[in-house]
Amino acid sequence: MDKIDSQIIAQLQQNARLSITDLADRVGLTPTPCARRVQRLEEDGIITGYTARVDAAKLGLPLTVFIFVELERQSHETLRNFETAIRRFDEVVECHLMTGTRDILLKVVAPDLKAFDRFLEDHLVHVPGIRATRSSFSLRTMVSREVLPRG
Repeated sequence: MDKIDSQIIAQLQQNARLSITDLADRVGLTPTPCARRVQRLEEDGIITGYTARVDAAKLGLPLTVFIFVELERQSHETLRNFETAIRRFDEVVECHLMTGTRDILLKVVAPDLKAFDRFLEDHLVHVPGIRATRSSFSLRTMVSREVLPRG
């Protein structure tokens, strides 16, 4: 990656709907080499996809909950089984393997407390390998960045 690749990524993080022509203008290239660079960044897995940022609350999902999960053990099999199970739940929008006293951190969205309770009772507690969970409710998002800092 060079400076132009970094500029391409920065521009696409700001607006992934830019045409190749507009993107090329912004980074100082002609369209063909710019398109080749974007394709290479995609093939190399640096650009992993394009999505629209949405307001969860306006989509009827105003409740955000962070759930710390402690596993019975951190074996490869337990982690693999947990990951497979948790991918089935649309309410889970992020799942992180952590260091420290908690093994997993989940970010879950729901329309209300009743729906979150159903998620816990009908889904999460049935995932094998969980020893304990601790939930924390987000009161509001103070910072949310989709754009990564330049390295």
